[in-house]
Amino acid sequence: MSGWVAPPRSPAALQAYAAAEHDRGLAPQKYRLGADAVQSVVDRACRGADSTVLGPAAAWRPGLVEYLGSAAEDGRLNALGALTVQNTAVGRLVARWRIAEYLRSHPDVERRPVGPPIVIIGGWRTGTTYLFRLLAQDPRLRAPLPAELGLPWKLPGELAPEVREQRIQAAAAANQMLHILNPTMAAVHDSGPQMAEECVLGMGTTLCNWGFTATTRLNGYARWLARQDLSEEYRQHRRMLQILDGCDGRRWVLKAPAHTAELDHLIATYPGACIVQLHRDVVPTVASGASLFATYRSTYSDEVDGADVGRTQLDQTELWLRRALGVRESDAAQRVTWVDVQYTDLVSRPEQTLHRIYAGAEMDSPDVAAMLDRNEVVHSRDAHGKHRYSAAEFGLDPGEVRERLRFYTNAFEVPAG
Repeated sequence: MSGWVAPPRSPAALQAYAAAEHDRGLAPQKYRLGADAVQSVVDRACRGADSTVLGPAAAWRPGLVEYLGSAAEDGRLNALGALTVQNTAVGRLVARWRIAEYLRSHPDVERRPVGPPIVIIGGWRTGTTYLFRLLAQDPRLRAPLPAELGLPWKLPGELAPEVREQRIQAAAAANQMLHILNPTMAAVHDSGPQMAEECVLGMGTTLCNWGFTATTRLNGYARWLARQDLSEEYRQHRRMLQILDGCDGRRWVLKAPAHTAELDHLIATYPGACIVQLHRDVVPTVASGASLFATYRSTYSDEVDGADVGRTQLDQTELWLRRALGVRESDAAQRVTWVDVQYTDLVSRPEQTLHRIYAGAEMDSPDVAAMLDRNEVVHSRDAHGKHRYSAAEFGLDPGEVRERLRFYTNAFEVPAG
């Protein structure tokens, strides 16, 4: 075992875990995973309707089988974790047919143009969230909120503002529960109903989503996912934006480290996009990512081994960065604009860095100094405590990390330290 220790649970959290375990004893089918759970998940998602509402089974069933199977075999989940996996699968299938239903009743929406977005990518913990929420303050840009990503059919672009606000607040319970169960998450990755959030929250309607691997140990699912074609998943992503778009001229700004692994699909879906890739010293990148995932997973598992998370994080980082470099060296890379940003520049020279990003996006810069001041008030970095971590906690040897990822640091001249 590594030196990482899961954060302590509050009395309210302990009560919630105990209640879930008691409920599992009364209604075990709600917590079942693996092959035995597939049909019950489909039945819950369809809510009495025939499963044909989900579209061709080949588009979603393989992912469902792999997700539930890996959660059962690899997940080491407690009762709340098992319930969360089931609910996640149900929720993504419900989103699948509700989005299709919305588009059938609003056929013009799927013909709605989506202008080239600004998309922020990079390894986990490279400053993507900071930059994303900073740019989201620009009134000319539009960043999705958690409820919009999870329930786009309930929050279409033409919805009246007062109704939109009511629905966003009504959908905030899941985020509140996460912070009750694991208050440490606020320091590691703060979130809230009015805080712009990354694309993975709205992905997975084909049950293909790298975001699933962040909160749950899913080694088998991750190996399977790395071999899949996510073209349909990215078409679904575009449909989601078409539903949410208010046709008010604002440009989408998006963010997800997971896009780093799927740049070929991102480019094919959004030709002309401005892709901002952040680069950070690989040792704190991998160690901080391991800390994030270990903390997330400790919400849903009582058996999180830091060294195991560290190995997984290093393997995934190498996979994603090799795939990203391959795409960037291909002809497809010419279809978008690239802006490479060193994390050290974002931290030490934020004004100059923002001006460069706006230039790459072919937009006039706003009052950048005022934007930075306002962001510090709204999203103060250490408002919920400082995120502390070390490579050693996760069994990571800095020399090995640097050697395995040298292909990347050399290609982008990423400074150490």
